[in-house]
Amino acid sequence: MSRVETLIGQMTLAEKLGQLTMTASSYAVTGPIIAGDSTESIKDGTLGNLLNMVGADHVHEMQRLAVEGSRLGIPLLIGLDIIHGHRTLFPMPLAEAATFDPGAWELTAREAAIEAAADGLAMTFAPMLDVSRDPRWGRGVEGPGEDPWLAGRMAAAKVRGFQGTDLSAANSLAACAKHFCAYGPVTAGREYAAVDISERTLHEIHLPAFAAAIASDVATVMPSFTDLAGIPMTAHVGLLRGWLREKHGFHGVIVSDYNAIGELINHGVATDLVEAATLALKAGVDIDMMADAYRRGLPTALERGMVTMVEIDAAVRRVLTLKERLGLFDDPYRRGSKSEMPATVANRRRIAREVATRSIVMLKNELEVLPFGPLRTIAVIGPLANAPTEMGGPWAAAANPAEHVGVLAGLCSALPGSEILHEAGVDIESEATTGIPAAVGLCDRAEVIVLCVGEAANMSGEAASRAHLDLPGQQRACAAAVLERAKELGKQVIVVLFSGRPLVIPWLFEKADAVLAAWFLGSEAGNAIADVLTGRVSPSGRTPMAWPRAVGQIPVFFGQRPSGRPANPQDHYTSKYLDVPNEPLFPFGHGLTYGRFVLSNLRVTPDHVLESDTIEVRIDVTNEGTRAAQETVFLFTHDKVANVTRPALELKGFGKIALEPGASGTVTLQLPATQLRFLGLDLKSVFEPGEVEILVGPCADRARLLQASVQLVV
Repeated sequence: MSRVETLIGQMTLAEKLGQLTMTASSYAVTGPIIAGDSTESIKDGTLGNLLNMVGADHVHEMQRLAVEGSRLGIPLLIGLDIIHGHRTLFPMPLAEAATFDPGAWELTAREAAIEAAADGLAMTFAPMLDVSRDPRWGRGVEGPGEDPWLAGRMAAAKVRGFQGTDLSAANSLAACAKHFCAYGPVTAGREYAAVDISERTLHEIHLPAFAAAIASDVATVMPSFTDLAGIPMTAHVGLLRGWLREKHGFHGVIVSDYNAIGELINHGVATDLVEAATLALKAGVDIDMMADAYRRGLPTALERGMVTMVEIDAAVRRVLTLKERLGLFDDPYRRGSKSEMPATVANRRRIAREVATRSIVMLKNELEVLPFGPLRTIAVIGPLANAPTEMGGPWAAAANPAEHVGVLAGLCSALPGSEILHEAGVDIESEATTGIPAAVGLCDRAEVIVLCVGEAANMSGEAASRAHLDLPGQQRACAAAVLERAKELGKQVIVVLFSGRPLVIPWLFEKADAVLAAWFLGSEAGNAIADVLTGRVSPSGRTPMAWPRAVGQIPVFFGQRPSGRPANPQDHYTSKYLDVPNEPLFPFGHGLTYGRFVLSNLRVTPDHVLESDTIEVRIDVTNEGTRAAQETVFLFTHDKVANVTRPALELKGFGKIALEPGASGTVTLQLPATQLRFLGLDLKSVFEPGEVEILVGPCADRARLLQASVQLVV
C-alpha cells in the first residue's frame, strides 16, 4: 500500500479535514500568527496548509511542528502569491506580456521559484491566466492581456518556469493556474461582479489558457470568486469536475480563493457553511482557503448524508499526493536549506533589468526625440519621478521597497555628467496643486523634460477597478501646465507613464513629444527606463491590450467579429460611434523602436492545405533607420466564410528579428493547419474547407498588414 493510502487509512475525520484547510499566517517577534487558529492546530493535525509565511527559518519552524509534533507527521504545504517575483521583482505580468517572449516568461518564473524556494516556500498562486479586454478591471495587470492564443503561450511558459523539470526539486514551486475561469469579463469591469457570457466566448477565449496549463502539468488550479451565468465557480460542477477533471484529465489539487467557499452564502446558493462546504466539495474543490468551511461544515454534512467519506478521501488523496510530488514527505526542510549567494542575487537583478527594459512600450516618439542626445540639464517632474516603492506594483510579495530603483535614481546613475533637476509638482492622488509652479519653473532651466505620471501601484490589482481611466488626482493639471510651458519654450517633453492597465488619456498623447508605457516594472524599473531613454537599449515592447480613445469604447479588442453593417462614414446606419472612431488609439501589438522597419514580400506555402499540413509563412524585414533595433512580426488569420462568424483577426503566432541599420532579414513562422480549427455550432472542433486569409504585420491594425490566402481542403 502506498504512503498516501496508508495515511488516509490512519487519519481521523478531523485530521482529514485539516489537510483540506489552508489558513493565512505571518510571523511577529513573539512568534507565528495564524489567522483564526494557533500552532496547536498544526500539532494536532487539524491544519495542513498555510499561506503568506515568509522566511526559511519561520517556515522550517512550522514544518517542525507538523512533522515532529503531530501524530502522523504530515508536512505542511506553504504558499504565497508570487505573481512576478519574490524578493526580486520582475515586471508585472501584463508588462511582461509586452515582451512577446516565452523564453523571458519562463526565465522570470524560474528565477522567482528559485528565490521563493530558498525562503522555504513550496507553492505559488500563479500564473493568473484571465484574458482581459476591459481596462477598468484592475486585475488585468496580473494577466496576459486581451488574446487567448497569447494567454496559452504565457500559461505554458510560466508553469514550466515555476515547476521546473522536477517538482520535488529544492528550487521548484507548485504552480496554480488561476482564476478558473472567465474572471476577466466581470460586469462593468467591477471586481467580484457577476459574469454572463456566451458558451462560445467561454470556450474560445477564456478556457484555452487553462487547457495549456493542464497540458504543461500544472499542479494546482484556483477557481475564481465570480459566478458564471448564475453558478459560482467555486461550486461549478460542470466546469470543475466536467471540463477540468473529466475532459482534460486534471488530477491535481483545486484550491479555493480566499474565503470563496464561505462567500457561496453571499452568492445566494447556500444558506450556511454546511451547504457551502457541500457544494464546493462536490464540485471538486480540495483545499478550503480561509473560509474554515470544511472543518466547520463537513462533519455535519457527513452526518446528514450530504457528502460521503469517499468524496472527502478523494480530496485528501489529491492533497497528500501533491505533498508527495513536492518531496515534502522525503525532506520537508529541503526548500530553504541553503542561502543564496550574493552573485546569484546580483544576476537575478540583471535579469530583472533586462526584462524590464524589454517590457517598456514606446507609444509615441514624435520627430524621433528619443533617445536623448548629450544633455547638460534634465528636469524630472511628476509624482512618480522619485517613487521607488510604486515601481513594485500591486503584488510586491516579499520584496523590500527600499531596494527598488526609481526613475530619478536610474537617470542619475546613467547620466553622471548631467544635472538632474527634480520636482514632484503634485502627489499621485492628492487634490493639492501648490507644488505645480515649482515644477513648471524647472522647464526654464532644463534642456529636456521627463514627466513621470500615472497610477499608484495600489490603483491596479485586486479590488482596484476604476470607472475613470484618466490620470488620478491633480496630475492632469500639473502635466498640462508643464506641457504648455515647454511648448512656449520650444522644449521637448517625454512622458513616462506608469499604470497597471491602458489609460484613456488622448489629450496627453497628443501634446507630449514622446510617451513610454512603463507599467510597473519591478525592482530595476528606474535603470530599465534610463536604458531606453538614453538609447543604451532600443525599446521593443508591444501592447498586449488595446489602448482606448474613450472609456465608452470598452471593451475594444482586435478579435471582434464583423458586423453585417460595417462602419461606413457615408452611411449613417452602420456600426460606428458618432463622436470617436471605432478603432483604439493604440491597437494590440503597437510599439515603436529606434529603428524604422519595412515589411515586404509575404510568402505562404502551400496555398492548398490539408488538416495534416503545416503552413510556412515568410516575410522580409528591412531596418531603414539609423539605429539597431528589434522588430516583432505578428501572424493573424481570418476565416472569410464559415458556418459561424469568425473574428476579423485571430492571432496565431509572432516572431522577432534584430537588425542593424540598413540590414535585411527574413522572419519565418510555422502555422500548423490544426490551429485553423474553430468551434462549430455544436461547440465541437471544426476544420472546414474554404479560404483563410493570412495576415502579417507589426500590430493588429489591418491597414498595416500584408495579406495572402490559403485554401483549406478537406
